[in-house]
Amino acid sequence: MWIVRALYDLMEGTLLNSWSAVWVVLSEDGLEFYKKKTDRSPKGMIPLKGAKLLSPCQDFPKKTLVFKITSEKKQDHFFQASYVEEREFWVKDIKRAITCLEGGKRFARKSTRRSIRLPEVNLSDLYMQMKDQDSGIREIKLEQNNRLFSYCFTGVTVVEWMISNEKARNRPEALVLAVGLMNEGFLQPADDTSKEAAEGGEQTTFLDDTKALYYFADSGFFCEGYSSDEDVLVKEEFRGNIIKQGCLLKQGHKRKNWKVRKFILRDDPAYMHYYDPSKGEDPLGSIHLRGAVVTAVEFVPDAKKYDIDGNLFEIITAEETHYFLQAATSEERKEWIKAIQVASKSGK
Repeated sequence: MWIVRALYDLMEGTLLNSWSAVWVVLSEDGLEFYKKKTDRSPKGMIPLKGAKLLSPCQDFPKKTLVFKITSEKKQDHFFQASYVEEREFWVKDIKRAITCLEGGKRFARKSTRRSIRLPEVNLSDLYMQMKDQDSGIREIKLEQNNRLFSYCFTGVTVVEWMISNEKARNRPEALVLAVGLMNEGFLQPADDTSKEAAEGGEQTTFLDDTKALYYFADSGFFCEGYSSDEDVLVKEEFRGNIIKQGCLLKQGHKRKNWKVRKFILRDDPAYMHYYDPSKGEDPLGSIHLRGAVVTAVEFVPDAKKYDIDGNLFEIITAEETHYFLQAATSEERKEWIKAIQVASKSGK
């Protein structure tokens, strides 16, 4: 279960000329979408039986990471993911669901709403209890395959904590809750073992295993490889808590072209690291935000050459390096500016 931006067609032959954020649930036979993830009833449902999926979809030249689902009744529904990996996860699971329906089989991955049979459990409250400094899960350093994982814990730790704290009666029930927390984005896979399980689409995407590592989504998690000349200052950049992350368009410093980059904002120390969302976990660069100034701008040199317009903002670092970025919406731009301003004043 992920939040994506969706453009959906509710009237035959009429396309709504606006994009809105919706909560989407992939069930065994369709896609349900909700205005908010707390809503009990879906706003609509797209049947997947006889549907066709196209990815990437080029119907919107100014938007990236879009895929299209055409229902059996020839209605087109467009979805936009936040980054490449998210789109590929969606496309992979939806294709599997369509294939299962065509072959009369049952699709393995279920939505949290259908798989969790514990209506009294509030996952948000459960997550906060798991993070409690006194009675929650302890975040530790773990070594695995010549790598050091900080602020993480094992799958077994999560399952046993739930049972010992009477959140679940047994291990299978604890696994259901753990999968729900992962689907909601509260828990994240940290190492290769847990990532393969999460992305593999098997019945259990969370592993009750001492070799599977996980971390809290808003923790200070980071991973280091062993080296004889590790740069301690570089490691320090990743020690802050993640306070915001998402995709933005960034203007290059040399060629002045614009590319989609995934940004992760951390505080104390205040850094924004940016990544190529289609490649690995190593950042392409970082922006030190201590003492930086961030403002909304209406004009950027060379932007119109690349058909870039609207929702622009600029970061000027203490070293007077300028970064020009574009958000997907005006609201998203406001959120990024506010988050960066807070980090630049509080972080070192």
